[in-house]
Amino acid sequence: MPNSWKTFLCYASFSNQAINSILFMKRADVYVAAANTGPATSPSPEVKLTDTKAPDYAWAREKMVQEQLVARGIQSRRVIDAMRRIPRHLFVDPGLINRAYDDAALPIGEKQTLSQPYMAARMTEALDLKGDEKVLEIGTGSGYQSALLAELCFNVFSVEKIRALARKARALLDRLEYHNIAIHVGDGTIGWSEHAPYDAIIVAAGAPDVPRPLVEQLSVGGKLIIPIGAEESQVLTLYRRERSGFNDEELGECRFVKLWGKFGWQD
Repeated sequence: MPNSWKTFLCYASFSNQAINSILFMKRADVYVAAANTGPATSPSPEVKLTDTKAPDYAWAREKMVQEQLVARGIQSRRVIDAMRRIPRHLFVDPGLINRAYDDAALPIGEKQTLSQPYMAARMTEALDLKGDEKVLEIGTGSGYQSALLAELCFNVFSVEKIRALARKARALLDRLEYHNIAIHVGDGTIGWSEHAPYDAIIVAAGAPDVPRPLVEQLSVGGKLIIPIGAEESQVLTLYRRERSGFNDEELGECRFVKLWGKFGWQD
């Protein structure tokens, strides 16, 4: 194993075959899931799973779906079913587990938040994913949105600026067997050009304008959804790339944490 490789990587193969174990190797700030029949050479951060089928959580998810999604106009059956399946309570700190399905954004540490369920559904529904897309996510955070995307598309490439969040999300997503998600630690405003172009891009942080690299990494016919505006308030905006340029649609006001980086907020 080359000594120049810097951080833990769980290398990926995006197949539908069962994953027997997880191989961790040191390589440049990328966390990806992979199949391996040999023993793990380095353990992942321990994630203690609770019973994701516990009646109280199933009831809480159904209540969330009916009152926060369906009642507010979320219509995509695929999005609704995915959010009904994902154990959101595992993506929050233990002290907040009883609030996991509340109609609110929740802190996840490092001054970052887990978006409210409706916002996660609204942004995902706007992308209109069919199942075979390659999606770029900016802002892995807890990994909840990554899991939602993974339920609905073929591959998810997620960029997270904060290493501690990336490691924690990778460990939980592995435990939940989301093996079609790759996580990269870096500046989300420059995207992840290695795997471009993308059929869809979702940005889970507010920016003063659309980062130019993300525009360049979106395929023709693709969609990019991002909160645009000032620090205190933004407008959720959907961009569609056409051969002749871009069309944009404002989907309503929102408030996200800042998107820090070279093509985002810098102070």
